[in-house]
Amino acid sequence: MNQEKKTSILIFSTAYLPLIGGAEIAIKNITDRISEYDFLLITTRLRKDLKKRERVGNVDVIRVGTGFWPFFDKICSPFLGAFVARRLMKERNIKLFWCMMVTFTSGAPFLLKILRLNKKIPILLTLQEGDPESHLKYSNFALSGLSWILAMCFADYIQAISVYLKDFAIRMGAKVRIEVIPNGVDIGLIRPRAIKSEKKKKIITTSRLVEKNGIDTLIEAVSIVKNKIPDIQCWIIGGGEKEDELKKLTAEHKVTENIVFFGEVLPNEIYNYLTSADVFVRASRSEGLGNSFLEAMGANLPIIGTPVGGIPDFLKDGETGLFVRPDDPQDLAGKIILLLEDSDLYEKISKNGRDLVVDHYSWESVSRSMLRIFKILEEAQI
Repeated sequence: MNQEKKTSILIFSTAYLPLIGGAEIAIKNITDRISEYDFLLITTRLRKDLKKRERVGNVDVIRVGTGFWPFFDKICSPFLGAFVARRLMKERNIKLFWCMMVTFTSGAPFLLKILRLNKKIPILLTLQEGDPESHLKYSNFALSGLSWILAMCFADYIQAISVYLKDFAIRMGAKVRIEVIPNGVDIGLIRPRAIKSEKKKKIITTSRLVEKNGIDTLIEAVSIVKNKIPDIQCWIIGGGEKEDELKKLTAEHKVTENIVFFGEVLPNEIYNYLTSADVFVRASRSEGLGNSFLEAMGANLPIIGTPVGGIPDFLKDGETGLFVRPDDPQDLAGKIILLLEDSDLYEKISKNGRDLVVDHYSWESVSRSMLRIFKILEEAQI
């Protein structure tokens, strides 16, 4: 079959690999498992060292912009992306536009639809957002809120990774079908949690070091736990804008001997850390779903989280994890101590969490569901 006649899906995402986030990992894992389509992806060239075009896995990646001014490139990306998409529509047999999140580059197909330059290719919108609602509505001089309204008006089908995001889309005006399909976990990469002879207990969090992930609450909680478990260890995996501030907070609370900042770690290496820890914690202030929780559960770790965003989709208090109140280090410290001291509860939550992830959150299952949606939209007449 000639490449020009092969059925293609054109993806729009503001960022893509080697830049790593939940959305980028989702695209990679889903496209790696689907051979029925040819995948192309338009993204913003956020760094000048990134190639303008390359093959990444099963995806042909096309980057628009200069790579010198990231914010300016993001602002221009809907227009540049629409221009490139028009050319690809003539060259390739594109049956679907797949927009990853309501963000800069993913605005390109909506722009084509508004300008009546696309009248037949359906638009699938995936919602992966994890920021607070105030940010989604009012950031970038309230242009984000306008983008949401337009996306809700012009998307033909919406896939949300959590019930929370589905409900948010409805509140923002969505009228089309919305299906909840979560992100997944690569079960094949996870080995059983190591049996450790050492007595030191380790808390772990895998988080971007940003306000919404509540790392400051965890640091304060560790200072409280230390009073009862003096040699408690806390591993913080990830980097971000709050790193210096959080390290300063660690010193202020006199837990520099207890807390280790590991910085950025490659996704396939995170499991090495998870399987060496005892408890996973993220005291989120907002969360679209929380893939880091699912990875920890897959590694047979008990989890502690907050009842915000999409977390209640998988965390059932006392069954698959423990809930704590946001911004409450005392509550968090108490739940950490409870898990480390109650072996029956510890084993129950660890087993239930692992079973849930294996049964419902594998990338294989997610990919089958996404393929079904692709087929529905390919055959749709709009």
